[in-house]
Order: sequence, then C-alpha cells, then structure tokens
Amino acid sequence: MAGVNIDVDDREIRRVLNALIRRAADLRPAFEDIGEALLNSTRDRFETQQAPDGSPWAPLSPRYQARKRRNRDKILVLDGYLMGLLRYQASDDELRVGTDRIYGATHQFGDPRRNIPARPFLGLSEEDRSMVLEVLREYLLGR
Repeated sequence: MAGVNIDVDDREIRRVLNALIRRAADLRPAFEDIGEALLNSTRDRFETQQAPDGSPWAPLSPRYQARKRRNRDKILVLDGYLMGLLRYQASDDELRVGTDRIYGATHQFGDPRRNIPARPFLGLSEEDRSMVLEVLREYLLGR
C-alpha cells in the first residue's frame, strides 16, 4: 500500500459533536417543554373523550349516568379532579406524565371486578409522537 496521508480538519465536527453530547446529558429543558405539551394534549382528551389512539372511551353505564350528580354527559369528569391533578416530572434523563390518584389507574386500565372499562387518557397520540421528536430534534440541534 502506498504511503498517502490525508489530513482532515475536524475541529468543527468535534465541536458540534461535543455540544450534542453536552445537550444530550441534560434533557430536562426539552422534557419540560414536552411535559407541558403532553399535559395539554391529555387534558384535551377529557374534552374529546378519546384515548391517545383516537378511539372513543367506553360510554358510561346507564345506571351510573342516572345517579351521577353533575357532568352526566362527560366521561371521567365528575368534579374535574382527575384532569386537574395531571402532572409531569422532568429530570435530566426522564419524563413522567400522570396522576398520583389511585382512581387514575383504575380508569386508565379498567377494573373488571367492579365492571369499570379501561378508558385510557395517558399515552402518546401520533401527533404527540411527532411533537416529542420535533422538540428533541430542535433541542439537540440547539435551535
């Protein structure tokens, strides 16, 4: 093999990669933006009464609807506490979105013992997925 040396000035590439590594080590700012957006889209589900995949929530049973004292036409809304107690927690490497209310899990996953169907309100819609990717892309690129 012939002895050929090619010198490449890669300072700019190294600078960009190092900046990317630094930003990726602290995703909290991006996760906070994503958390706020996911809270909004999750709250919107209480208005549209749809799961993240766009499917409608199971209707209220006629028996429960008859004894419900207010918001009879709204699923998962009696006093608005579940929707009002949605929160997110963002750290450098994790984002959690949800509620600390036990009945939130009951509604998300259902409870066959009490004849409560699953009505998923947490999760990512296709629109949410696109937003998450866009926020991360913009954050990592420093825009």
